[in-house]
Amino acid sequence: MQIGQYKLANNVLAAPMAGVTDKPYRKVCREHGAGLVVSEMVTSQLDLKHTTKSKFRLDLKGEIEPVMVQIVGTEPEQLAEAAQFNVSNGAQIIDINMGCPAKKVCKKAAGSALLANEPLVAEILQTVVAAVEVPVTVKIRTGTTPETRNAVTIAKIAEDAGVSAISVHGRTRECKFVGQVEYDTIALVKQSVSIPVIANGDVHSPESAAKVLAHTQADAIMIGRAAQGQPWLFQQVADYLADGCYSEIPDVSDRASTIIDHIANIHQFYGEGLGLRLARKHIKWYLAHWPSEISVELRSHISTCEDASEQRELLSHFLRQSCLQLAA
Repeated sequence: MQIGQYKLANNVLAAPMAGVTDKPYRKVCREHGAGLVVSEMVTSQLDLKHTTKSKFRLDLKGEIEPVMVQIVGTEPEQLAEAAQFNVSNGAQIIDINMGCPAKKVCKKAAGSALLANEPLVAEILQTVVAAVEVPVTVKIRTGTTPETRNAVTIAKIAEDAGVSAISVHGRTRECKFVGQVEYDTIALVKQSVSIPVIANGDVHSPESAAKVLAHTQADAIMIGRAAQGQPWLFQQVADYLADGCYSEIPDVSDRASTIIDHIANIHQFYGEGLGLRLARKHIKWYLAHWPSEISVELRSHISTCEDASEQRELLSHFLRQSCLQLAA
């Protein structure tokens, strides 16, 4: 799998997810086999770059290359300026968000709402591609509604504009994350363009990834929600796609180390106050995949404690004790 001049380690990508794919999460995904990770969407409004949210999202120091940043907006020139700024900040690939179905994004006519305006899509892509010397990619959905699917048309517009790759989530904006994924539509997109196509939507196992690639003939797989709490899924999928087999998930002691390190990195990156709050969802996801039960009382305590050190200690104690019990 190659995007522009960048040859990826494999064809298994971590999907951009607002509020999830921050710097600590991208690190753990890379360490567990993701061939490429994409940042949370960064606003194209450069006057907001000094806000707390943007400050964290724009921190790319120490990222494994190639560094891919997703930008979101509606104004072609503004997006072009944002692309230039992010390249100067360390981005090596720029991804344009035309796939987010969130109401707060779409009500500004951004994200997947853009798919309803094909001339604007063309103008945005042409303007951003012309503004930077790095590869530009785009993430889309199959359309705004099931009655107005236009992913093939958008893909052709993207290719004509000089876009280097296109990711397709196989649902419309209206469908959000509900219902069957339209792998047939992704297959049509792949047939219609010569640039790499990345299939996204309901890939939850190595076997499902292989089936999706076989069905769509896409060049790569993008995994989002399924990797929450089990980042080792990336390596399993990559191994299965390459060799037809994969190892079992890491043993509990290795998983415990990953979890503890990830939570500690969140605390360090954001500071203990904000880090403690943001770590809660990741702890919830990890424990949902943990092989032994955690008491309701302890789960509640970990989720509600107001001290980062205590959060780490409670979690570490549970994981250590659980590892001993599972090994007995």
